[in-house]
Amino acid sequence: MVTTERPPSTNRLRAWMLEGLSDMGKGGGHTGPHAAPEPPHQGQRWWRVMCLTGVDYFSTLGYQPGIAALAAGLLSPVATIVLVIVTLAGALPVYRRVAEESPRGEGSIAMLERLLSFWQGKLFVLTLLGFAATDFLITITLSAADASTHLVENPHLTEALQGKQMLITLLLVALLGAVFLKGFLEAIGVAVALVGVYLGLNVVVVISGLWHVITAGHVITDWSTALTAQHGNVILMIGVALIVFPKLALGLSGFETGVAVMPHVRGDADDTEERPAGRIRDTKKLLTTAALIMSCFLIATSFITTLLIPEKEFKTGGQANGRALAYLAHEYLGNAFGTVYDVSTIAILWFAGASAMAGLLNLMPRYLPRYGMAPHWARAVRPMVIVFTLVAFLVTWIFDANVDKQGGAYATGVLVLISSAAIAVTIAARKAGQHGWTLTFAVISVVFLYTTVVNVIERPDGVKIGACFIAGIVLVSLLSRLARAFELRVTSVSLDPMAERFIRDMASRKMRFIANEPDRRDKAEYRDKIEQIRADNDMPEQEDFVFVEVTVTDPSEFEAGLTVRGEVLHGRYRVLTLESASIPNALAALLLHVRDVTGCTPHIYFEWTEGSPFANFLRFFLFGQGEVAPVTREVLREAEPDRERRPRVHTG
Repeated sequence: MVTTERPPSTNRLRAWMLEGLSDMGKGGGHTGPHAAPEPPHQGQRWWRVMCLTGVDYFSTLGYQPGIAALAAGLLSPVATIVLVIVTLAGALPVYRRVAEESPRGEGSIAMLERLLSFWQGKLFVLTLLGFAATDFLITITLSAADASTHLVENPHLTEALQGKQMLITLLLVALLGAVFLKGFLEAIGVAVALVGVYLGLNVVVVISGLWHVITAGHVITDWSTALTAQHGNVILMIGVALIVFPKLALGLSGFETGVAVMPHVRGDADDTEERPAGRIRDTKKLLTTAALIMSCFLIATSFITTLLIPEKEFKTGGQANGRALAYLAHEYLGNAFGTVYDVSTIAILWFAGASAMAGLLNLMPRYLPRYGMAPHWARAVRPMVIVFTLVAFLVTWIFDANVDKQGGAYATGVLVLISSAAIAVTIAARKAGQHGWTLTFAVISVVFLYTTVVNVIERPDGVKIGACFIAGIVLVSLLSRLARAFELRVTSVSLDPMAERFIRDMASRKMRFIANEPDRRDKAEYRDKIEQIRADNDMPEQEDFVFVEVTVTDPSEFEAGLTVRGEVLHGRYRVLTLESASIPNALAALLLHVRDVTGCTPHIYFEWTEGSPFANFLRFFLFGQGEVAPVTREVLREAEPDRERRPRVHTG
């Protein structure tokens, strides 16, 4: 006998892959550093949550000094000071304001989403999601590449692992994906331990480096002499530092993550979800403390690495390429300490990749399901982990597991998000009537936009990758929206007292509705409509009707609640009015609700829409109206498979 039943192993695999599907996007479907908020008034102390930001932010010390040296050469300390000024005077104030405006961790994307409606708002958010995906995915691949660099360049392992960096990077990415397939539990304690050990080891390396710089007096003299010979005067040095600054933008990463982890901050006992003042205050402490710690390390590490490491060692193939501080740890503190430093660096870089993966898994379901732009399986963690892991493999292969080559793409993602945040807070300050802050944030926005444009011109890889992500997200989103066009898409239906009265009255006899597109709403419009419906359907005059009129609000929205209001026009015509993103879906939801509350089968009457069916369907897809009658019937068919219980649709 032939059977179409799936083998048990296939069913088990499918169930395992889609486990937790119904929980996605509902607060319990994510774990990890970017998980959904905990219940009110719970969470962790701000300094512990800072370590979740730290695994992303502080781990850039693994490669930032080397990238700065390659970009600015002898000017690396001066360029780094410019970076620190931009961090403290630009990015920090911006994200402190973002924390005020989005206390539930929505971030700058949500702030901009609120400013724009209709399809242009959705497409704008999808574009930002593409750059955010670039940021997070390059964090995974770049961190894994740098971790493999530390492993390969370790003196105890160089001989055995030489030439295997690509393989090691892919294995680290695969291990990250495997952990998330198994289930990644949130572990703030692990982040605290990793960050504490890593920063402690870096303090030792910095003190040792500064000691060698001070005791070997000629080092500073040689550097200043070479700097003067190369650039002439201080003004020229600052000018060159400003020019190369965009290449150092990796040092700005971590602020978006800092806001994303905001829901984990405990705050005060009297905080409310509407105004969590304690959480906002402590998040500002988190952002400020992280920025100050990182600024101190950036200046100190750029100074000692530039003065103590030969220039050739920073270049591709050099022992300090992608691991400048590890080079100093081995050189001045011995291979035993250097190996401990390597292990710590590899651990925090890998955990930074885990943080980024969790960010991706939390970011996409936060927006796409609300837009109706996520395939059904995208609500589950494991299929998305596989997708992101495969994309990370591709990115690693494209960039040959090279830290320097990925710097431009990473910086682009970071800068686009920071620029969008700066623009968002500028608009927020203007709306609040804060003219001083509006001007300040506008200047900061110009600085970041300039930096982004320069980075894109010099290193277009980030835009290319971002464009690929944007194109992929938009294409998949629109196809998903098309596939889900006939879903009911109404979360709830509520009737006002007059509408309830109409429904109760109709329940005593046959329930007949007329779908009417409101025009003048005068007596003639309703009289002519009834006569037309009676003539088209050959109905006796004694039959009475209730009109249903739907006003389309924002057709780009996917789902929302439905409020039905009743009114009597011209002393005799009963009219139910609704507002919705889609006429057919709203009508179907109303009919099903009426059926459920009365136990009667409602009938609804339409007239055929003139024009091309294809053009009318596009009008429905984009603008929520068009081919109303057949689409309403299709929505009802999908929502109610039992034909006997399905409301009746009549078209004439």
